[in-house]
Amino acid sequence: MSDGRGNVRLMTTAGTAAAGSVLSGKFKFHFRAKGAKDWQDLGEYDASSETGITPRAIDADSDSIYVLKPLNGREALYRVKLDGTGDETLVAQNQAVDIDDVVRFGHGQRVIGYTYATEQRHTVYFDPEFKKLSDSLGKALPSQPLVYFAGSSADGDKLLLFAGGDTIPGGYYLFDRKARSLNELALARPELEGKPLAVVRPISYPAADGTQIPAYLTLPPGKEAKGLPAVVLPHGGPSARDEWGFDWLAQFLAARGYAVIQPNYRGSAGYGEDWQSDNGFKNWRLAIGDINAAARYLASSGTADAKRIAIVGWSYGGYAALQSVAIDPGLYKSAVAIAPVTDLTLLKQDARNFGKSMLVREYIGSGENVVAGSPLRQADKIKVPVLLVHGDLDTNVSISHSDKMASALTQAEYVRFKGLDHYLNDSAARVEMLTKMGALLDRTIGH
Repeated sequence: MSDGRGNVRLMTTAGTAAAGSVLSGKFKFHFRAKGAKDWQDLGEYDASSETGITPRAIDADSDSIYVLKPLNGREALYRVKLDGTGDETLVAQNQAVDIDDVVRFGHGQRVIGYTYATEQRHTVYFDPEFKKLSDSLGKALPSQPLVYFAGSSADGDKLLLFAGGDTIPGGYYLFDRKARSLNELALARPELEGKPLAVVRPISYPAADGTQIPAYLTLPPGKEAKGLPAVVLPHGGPSARDEWGFDWLAQFLAARGYAVIQPNYRGSAGYGEDWQSDNGFKNWRLAIGDINAAARYLASSGTADAKRIAIVGWSYGGYAALQSVAIDPGLYKSAVAIAPVTDLTLLKQDARNFGKSMLVREYIGSGENVVAGSPLRQADKIKVPVLLVHGDLDTNVSISHSDKMASALTQAEYVRFKGLDHYLNDSAARVEMLTKMGALLDRTIGH
């Protein structure tokens, strides 16, 4: 990692096992003082226990590095001097969620704040000028509260900003600090300009054990939250989380008349180590239980028609969709799984020729839990129509997962895209995927 001004100040070395061919999950960080050539120890990170430091940014002005490390079960932000003294200062912590990043206003510019996400994303600024600027932009763009500093000119006088919200996909703006002028440069999704989009509302609902699960509820524009067809949309990862803002997939579903709930189930990141638990694969029963509780909440609250609920997911979300309809028959009328993991043993085998193989094995676990937690092994229990979508160049989740699942299911439509990876970043492919998804949902739960 450099300081953004041409000086490499941080080096990472990855620990290995098995005669040096496999990553052990232990990473050491080394720094060098300003103007020096020799490396000194800074700290380390252990992926298996998720302990240690995570470097985020080097600030040349203060000759320090900002790192995240656990404090009272949450990620906290520290500033460590790079002068060899090891002086460390606690910058920020939050009792409810992790501090997750720092903010700088351009490449090589100083660090001006930090971020965390509760129901919405928040930025706390150290710098009074940028705090005032952020407040002013909030007033100038009241419907676009998510404002990010995306870049700057070399002298820092001109800033590239991105601003958006839940019903506005957002756009890029140029702010001139000297002239105090703000000009729109480009919209992120100009085709949606002027179209009614759905409001996203933070909610929580009870899991089977009574734990309140944070989630986001998106209702079709102009529709009352009563007796709607609905879609449960679990995020991927599983060590990730959904956030408030524009989500193209949730908006597509809402535009077709569906209520959409996006649960941050236990196994999600951002809420501390206890919430993330062992992860959504090792502790799949807890994660899938929380996801299915979202469907029951929609029905019990009257928001959804209990007989018209489907589940849609991508990556781990696709795994969750398949596992949910396997272990909880009758809850959903159909499922869509995009680039899904379908067999946990196969997922470990996919990594066997790579340096990450030991890390993947430890992450997934072993034993009967792996068999019971694999949708492919429960395919005979899946009685609802399923749409599988996968790209044949997917290096995150091998396409063999969907190939095997499609062969094992009796009611499966399989869209196999040639030349695309895990993210299906192709307009024609996404149009085809959404068209087929819409047709399945219309047929099974209406709109």
